[in-house]
Amino acid sequence: MAVDVLLGLQWGDEGKGKIVDFLAPQYPIIARFQGGPNAGHTLVVDGKKIVLHTVPSGILYPEVINLIGNGVVIDPATLRKEIESLSEYDLDLQRQLRLAEKAHLILPSHRLLDAASEHAKGAGKIGSTLRGIGPTYMDKTGRNGIRVGDAISPRFMEKYQELKSKHMRVLSLYPDFMVDQDALAEAESAFMKGIDFLRSLPIVNGELFLHEALEKGVDVLAEGAQGTLLDIEYGSYPFVTSSNTISAAACTGLGVSPQNIRDVIGITKAYCTRVGSGPFPSELHGEEGDLLRKKGGEFGATTGRPRRCGWLDIPLLNYAIKINGVTQIAMTKVDVLEDMGDISVANSYTLDGEEIKGVPFDLDDPGIKVNYHSLPGWTATKDGSLHPNLQDYIHTLETKLSVPIRYLSYGPEREKLSILGV
Repeated sequence: MAVDVLLGLQWGDEGKGKIVDFLAPQYPIIARFQGGPNAGHTLVVDGKKIVLHTVPSGILYPEVINLIGNGVVIDPATLRKEIESLSEYDLDLQRQLRLAEKAHLILPSHRLLDAASEHAKGAGKIGSTLRGIGPTYMDKTGRNGIRVGDAISPRFMEKYQELKSKHMRVLSLYPDFMVDQDALAEAESAFMKGIDFLRSLPIVNGELFLHEALEKGVDVLAEGAQGTLLDIEYGSYPFVTSSNTISAAACTGLGVSPQNIRDVIGITKAYCTRVGSGPFPSELHGEEGDLLRKKGGEFGATTGRPRRCGWLDIPLLNYAIKINGVTQIAMTKVDVLEDMGDISVANSYTLDGEEIKGVPFDLDDPGIKVNYHSLPGWTATKDGSLHPNLQDYIHTLETKLSVPIRYLSYGPEREKLSILGV
C-alpha cells in the first residue's frame, strides 16, 4: 500500500519511540531504516519504562511485524541483551521480528576504533556514544563490512578474523590508546553469543519482504533514529551521526521507492535539546537551562548524559521540514513548559548585523545572533483541555512552519497524547 515515515526534526531525543508506539496498531509492519544501538527510543507502558536501541518500537504489539532494515547497523551482543530484557512480554520473535540480511554488523573492534578516534580528538571530541557505529559505517562504505547474511555463511569466522586484523593494524596507529586485551576477549565472547542468538532469528531479504507486503496492500511505518540535525549530509557537521537520518534514507535504508512514501511525520519537542558537543544557537545557560533539564528529565536514554536545553528554533525546524517533506508534526513534552512564565522561540538569525533567511552555513559562526519572539506561557487545565495560551503557541508554530501539528504529547505514558484537528 504505502510507507509513512516517522523521524526526528531536531538533534534526536524528540520522543520518536512513544509516537511510534502510539501509531503502531495502525501498521502491520514497523521498519527501522538507519542508525544503530546509539538510538534510545523510550516507551512507558503500564508505568514501566522501556528503552529500545535497535528493535523497532512496535515490538510490544503481538500483531505487528518489526523489521530491522538494511540501513541499520547491529551489535549482536546488544541486540541479544535488549531482547532478553523484554522477556516478560512473551514476545513471539519468529512472528514479530525480522532482520534484513544486508544490515551490517558492529564488531567489538569497531568499538575500539570509535574510542581511539574520539580519544585522539582531545578537546575537539564530537560526542560519540562510543558504540562503534561510525567505524561500522566507514567499513560499509569502504566495502569491508560484515553483514547479517554473513553470519550464516560457512566463511563467517574467516571474514571476522580478516576484518578484526585490519582493525588492530589501524589501532596500532594510535600509540596513546591502549587496548585492554582482557576486555576485548570478554567483548568477543559476548559478540559470538550474540551471533548465535542472531542466527536463531528470522533473517530475510528486507527489500523483498517489504515489496511483497506493499503489493498485498499492507501499510508500513518507517522508523528513523537520531534526528535531522544529526544527518551526516545536512546536519550540524561535523557534530553529526554517521548515517543519513532524513526521510530519503527510508528509501535507501529499506529498499523502497520514493513513490511508495505517503506521509512524513516529523517529531519535535516543544523546546529544543542536544546531547554532546556541537553548535546550539538557542541554548539556555544557567538557571533557565537547568530548570528545563530538571523538569524534562533531559538525560540521554542510551548514555545517561545530561542534555543541553534551549528554546524552540523556528529556522532550524523549517529547514528540517523542507528537507524531509514533512506533512504533519507531532510535538512532545508540552507539559514541561507549563508554569515556565513567558515562552520564547528563536524566530530568525542575524549574521554580521544582517537578518538572514534560513540557516547559516556555520552555526558556530561568532557573528550569529538569534532573534527571539516571546509568547505568554500556560498552565495545566483542570479539565485536560488545551490552555488558550498553548492554543496560541500551536497556532503560531503552525503559521510559521506551514505544517499542521497533528499530535500533542504531554507526558511519557501512552495515554498522554492528543490528536488535534479531528
